[in-house]
Amino acid sequence: MTVETPLDRLAEAIPDGAKLAIPADYAGVSMAMVGPLLRRGARDLHLVCVPTSGIQADLLIGAGAVATVETSAVTLGEAGGAPAFGRAVRSGAVRVLDATCPAIHAGLIAAQKGAPFLPMRGLIGSDILANRPDWRVIDNPFADAGDPVVLIPAIVPDVALFHAPAADRFGNVAIGRRRELATMAYAARRTIVTVERILDTDLMADEASAAGTLPALYVDGIGLAPGGAAPLALWGEYETDVAAVKAYAAAARSPEALAAYIDALMGRVPA
Repeated sequence: MTVETPLDRLAEAIPDGAKLAIPADYAGVSMAMVGPLLRRGARDLHLVCVPTSGIQADLLIGAGAVATVETSAVTLGEAGGAPAFGRAVRSGAVRVLDATCPAIHAGLIAAQKGAPFLPMRGLIGSDILANRPDWRVIDNPFADAGDPVVLIPAIVPDVALFHAPAADRFGNVAIGRRRELATMAYAARRTIVTVERILDTDLMADEASAAGTLPALYVDGIGLAPGGAAPLALWGEYETDVAAVKAYAAAARSPEALAAYIDALMGRVPA
């Protein structure tokens, strides 16, 4: 694996129609890859939000790059709803696979373990089951009497994409306590990571850092992108630029203003 790859090259490794796993806004979103994906002309993506998403999903949807969204929610948090997502749902431009946070994680964990499904109880009695015919309800085969459980099929992303503080020259990636990023990588066929910096040290050689490191075995591409999660936060590095998120929310309410925002984004994100 080449330790550092230009972002436009990494975007080419995310094909049209790919099932693309992306993390929640607090967990290391690779905003740096949005511009390269749109410059590539990405289409028909199936976003798997782990377990929610915000500005990244909304931008990709607003640019017409997304066909399906599998998520618990798409929201801009304190900046309000996700305008492009809302318009796409109302118009039918995207298909929504409604989920819950535990169900998203259950599907990824099943894939990580090589299992076809994982059982859950918490969904019994909820309306969401009516909207997910691919989820099955069976009786617990180990119970003496009726004991229904829901089977969540394994979610196998084609690509997991996220941003992290650092990688080392061996291809290991520092993810700290964000274990959901490891689950995404273990479940996915390929993993692409953008990072703030690349270190000369070996993150796996030190017990203090190894526990919070995703081994290079699970990483297929790394791009150097300082500030690559902005305007969102990156743990231990920088906070959310609230004004920038609000500015996006205001622009995204108008399709014309959103188009101008996307044009500017595509021109200013470095490859």
